[in-house]
Amino acid sequence: MSSHNTQTAKPQQMTDANTAWLEQVTFTADGLIPAIAQDKDSGEILMMAWMNKEALHLTAQTKTAVYFSRSRGKLWHKGESSGHTQIVHDIHLDCDADVIVLTVTQIGDIACHTGRRSCFYRKLDLSDGEPSWQTVAPVLKDPDAIYGTTASESANDIIAAQHTAQDDITDTYAQPASQTQAHSVLQQLDAVLVARKKADANSSYVASLYAKGLNKILEKVGEEAVESIIAAKDLAALSQVSAPNTQNSEPLDEVQQALSDDLIYEIADVWFHTLVTLAWFNIGSDRILAELARRFGLSGIEEKNSRPH
Repeated sequence: MSSHNTQTAKPQQMTDANTAWLEQVTFTADGLIPAIAQDKDSGEILMMAWMNKEALHLTAQTKTAVYFSRSRGKLWHKGESSGHTQIVHDIHLDCDADVIVLTVTQIGDIACHTGRRSCFYRKLDLSDGEPSWQTVAPVLKDPDAIYGTTASESANDIIAAQHTAQDDITDTYAQPASQTQAHSVLQQLDAVLVARKKADANSSYVASLYAKGLNKILEKVGEEAVESIIAAKDLAALSQVSAPNTQNSEPLDEVQQALSDDLIYEIADVWFHTLVTLAWFNIGSDRILAELARRFGLSGIEEKNSRPH
């Protein structure tokens, strides 16, 4: 991802003075308007979602995409779960004033929850007899790795450790992640990783990794490590562009926060897949903690010299 110096404006309260432009927008009877996100450089259509007046106002103010979820009945900031924020450069209104087009830079290069660049990844094939929908865009990143390892796979697998391996998987995924206590997360995750060895490969991301073998697990460790490096480089590049004032520490703006979150997600992915590697060899995370505890208080030189040769 190329760095940029887009500065995010701080949200303002909606007042008559700063929302007159919104009165020219035609919302549906439900107070909504469709919003299409289009890549700034390529012009590719990335996704479509809904906005209400507040979402559109916040999008204009923060210069990051904010939408309205009809299913949840609330605002959602694009990238709040995945880290794949959309930086908004321009907002266009069509001739009937009832459709919005956002010109965006897509952080992480993935807009779709399926892990693809665009939500419009299916094309109607009219070339051979009866028309059929064909998938024409690849998955750039496994959705489990985007939402799962940090939010879906690890959190829900951890919660599943409180149940037997035969529990209904839909029941497991209905449990709130807040039930998991941070101090016991590694112990619970160890238990789940062991249980997943007996699970159907089609029912669990971890089980599918086991089914593919050690090389696939190690490939994922390497892949996530590289993505962590890229995320760190992106954050460092932005920090250099927007040179913070060391005399007056300001909160990270929306773009910096999104890149910080992305780094956290990627490092969490690395940790998770290294735990899967340990579980492959039936080694628990407590061995790693014990080794870190052994090193605590030793200088790097002393620690290295203490290792058996």
